[in-house]
Amino acid sequence: MTPQEIRGVVIEALSAIAPEGDYGTLRGDRPLRDQLDIDSFDFLNVVIRLHDKLGVDVPESDYPKLATLDSATAYLASRLAAS
Repeated sequence: MTPQEIRGVVIEALSAIAPEGDYGTLRGDRPLRDQLDIDSFDFLNVVIRLHDKLGVDVPESDYPKLATLDSATAYLASRLAAS
């Protein structure tokens, strides 16, 4: 899976949880929770959706690696490559 495809899956998971978000202006280097005004429960639902779509287990200790769109894409790409 390419980084662009992974990025698309992340955006899809986010938009399912926060459909009111402006995904056209989402910055890759800024915290997703701040940009989309999602709480920790919403974030957990995003992680669950990512697991369902990609089959990647994300341990709670790695949640900070999903903080931005860029870091989430890189983290998930590395996890997919390792499996």
